[in-house]
Amino acid sequence: MSAQLISGRDIAATIREEVKERVTALNEATGRVPGLATVLVGEDPASQLYVGMKNKAAKAAGIHSEQITLPVDTPEDELLGVVQGLNANPDIHGILVQLPLPGHIDEHKVLLAVDPAKDVDGFHPVNVGKLSTGATDVLAPCTPWGVVQMLLRTGNDPRGKHVVVVGRSNIVGRPMASLLLRRGAGGDATVTVAHSRTPDLGAVTRLADILIVAVGRPGTVTADMVRPGAVVIDVGTNRVDAPDTERGYRVVGDVDFDAVKDVASWITPVPGGVGPMTIAMLLSNTVDAFEHLVGN
Repeated sequence: MSAQLISGRDIAATIREEVKERVTALNEATGRVPGLATVLVGEDPASQLYVGMKNKAAKAAGIHSEQITLPVDTPEDELLGVVQGLNANPDIHGILVQLPLPGHIDEHKVLLAVDPAKDVDGFHPVNVGKLSTGATDVLAPCTPWGVVQMLLRTGNDPRGKHVVVVGRSNIVGRPMASLLLRRGAGGDATVTVAHSRTPDLGAVTRLADILIVAVGRPGTVTADMVRPGAVVIDVGTNRVDAPDTERGYRVVGDVDFDAVKDVASWITPVPGGVGPMTIAMLLSNTVDAFEHLVGN
């Protein structure tokens, strides 16, 4: 048996087209379009690349996009002032402060300053709290929300399934579990959360109908740790040395893909799996925020 691939690229492309259609309809109904603002502090190349990708994707979907780039030595109070200005801007419906921030800035304080209704990253404590209590009218973190969409759109509804989430980060693991526990489409699962301190991790992962791995360590899950026929979602993105390649490295996930694909029924590749979903769901969240703030 060889698993069917879950192409995040294909699913993300479909969602982007859906977002574009929603934006067009909203513009016709209201005369306005959703607005997304990204705030970048410093010149980290990876952050610059990622913010650029977000802005390009937003514009392609018809979303008004603004990028605010600040020097690396920007005082915390100045950054907070920028955020407050965006909170008050009626043309901006989604705010994303690119992380990480320079060491002299308190990331928690900045994230707390973002209006929860414009928090399209889903990291504000208000949105975290709403999600953890089962609310459906909430802006969910983009990566786990993207995983839910991947499952639903490939016919792997988690309802009634035992889902094991490996990883407990605030970005993926914890919100992933909260989404899967919610009532309704994409939820109603029995969820187990495991992590790096879980004894005999394989004994836990082998219980999973759906296995979601997000620990940031290559090769964490091997074939013997996967129940035959399970759906495997690999959220990990890791660089490993590959001297035989032009770049000198290759990108792999947290799952031993080559071995696990012969055990699983469905599996996400890395790259091309979960990664493309994050920006697609950011665009979707921005339109959701517009609809909540402006109406549809």
